[in-house]
Amino acid sequence: MTSTHAFWLAGRQATGETAFDVTSPWDGRVVGAVSVPTEAQVEEAVAAAYAVRDEFAATPAHVRATALDHVSRRLAERTEEIARLISAENGKPMKWARGEVGRAVSVFRFASEEARRFNGGDAQRLDTDAGGQGRLALTRRFPKGVVLGIAPFNFPLNLCAHKVAPAIAAGAPIVLKPAPATPLSALILGELLAETELPAGSWSVLPVPNERMPALVQDERLPVISFTGSEKVGYAIMDSVPRKHCTLELGGNGAAVVLADFASDEDLDRAAARIATFSNYQGGQSCISVQRVIADASVYDRLLPRIVAAVEAQVTGDPSDDATDVGPLVSEDAAKRVESWVNEAVEAGAALLTGGKRDGASYAPTVLTDVPADVTISCEEVFGPVLTVQKVNGEEEAFAAVNDSKYGLQAGVFTHDLQSAFRAHRALEVGGVVVGDVPSYRADQMPYGGAKQSGVGREGVRFAMEDYTYERVLVLTGLAL
Repeated sequence: MTSTHAFWLAGRQATGETAFDVTSPWDGRVVGAVSVPTEAQVEEAVAAAYAVRDEFAATPAHVRATALDHVSRRLAERTEEIARLISAENGKPMKWARGEVGRAVSVFRFASEEARRFNGGDAQRLDTDAGGQGRLALTRRFPKGVVLGIAPFNFPLNLCAHKVAPAIAAGAPIVLKPAPATPLSALILGELLAETELPAGSWSVLPVPNERMPALVQDERLPVISFTGSEKVGYAIMDSVPRKHCTLELGGNGAAVVLADFASDEDLDRAAARIATFSNYQGGQSCISVQRVIADASVYDRLLPRIVAAVEAQVTGDPSDDATDVGPLVSEDAAKRVESWVNEAVEAGAALLTGGKRDGASYAPTVLTDVPADVTISCEEVFGPVLTVQKVNGEEEAFAAVNDSKYGLQAGVFTHDLQSAFRAHRALEVGGVVVGDVPSYRADQMPYGGAKQSGVGREGVRFAMEDYTYERVLVLTGLAL
């Protein structure tokens, strides 16, 4: 019999009146049952967070930092157990699940460090004008209030960490809503936070169904919303609460550009290997996975067969097997959507070079060329293991092709030319440009977010802390400066 996992309400375990099963997308087995908070319990969690907001903001930095250190250490100690949980509920291969735990370890460590040094302000003398003689302005940052963190399924631990850790570091209470498909990893975070001495109410983990999310979004006691997920849902949230502060990490269709100077056999082998790996890691279910390859005509004919070979070398299968590179998508419906988009492209004239087959929730790593610009897979985020490759003539055309998208999250540029790197940084309408690699690189301490329809605001621990806080000025008068 499957045990039912309790949720975390204002720092303590609680159970509701109903539960739902979490199933593996690989084999359909029940991984665990999760208790669902009642409306009264959600109200209790929100009320507790709101009530403790001033106390938590005034909590000494060392208390918050110690709690964050504890979570980081405990995640590291339980890496294998937690990785297997991620793999089971998400379908992520173990090699990537272990990497996700390692990243979450770092996120909480970075947050602990930032909690100890973050004040976000400075001192400014005001006697630069006669009216300010004897006056000094001190600026500090204070939390805007309780954070509502809404996390997605694709990184069920680390993207929860990116909501929770900066909030705690900044002294902002947080109510976390994990994705219904993958709540177990978030509940582990609750278990570890419960081992700390953070004040009751400063955090809750509530696995409420998506249809109950609008009530949380609308609640005036939750003035900050940090959402990671689809463009449609993210902008619907922002439009529904125009006076709230929203950080939205949305979609992308990441481009990897291979310029003419990246032309040696060694260069092309490396580019192909990186592209193949990061078009298919996490089953392609990453906002910065490689969806588009834009290759200069001078290297295209040598690069394309290398990409196809590298994609075909990806090991697909059981995500619990350490040898597996590519597991299933999060659900069969997700795989059917990817299948329909690929079929649409092929029917419109695209060439299918490898892949294109679905088996339940699994979709074979796929490479397409000659894809028409107006088909869905050219315009939207595929969120699956599908790669399109196109030929361009020169750097200017390559950068224009990257920008020919409503999204602008990150781009990768394979080049050795420093001038090309700086031109890419200036020209590309994205939140981040990765030179010499794919767009899928993310360091958890750096600012991360997009331009255009890829979102609003930035994650990355310190940058999220700035997002969750505001500047407050203190003017001191009568000083002998």
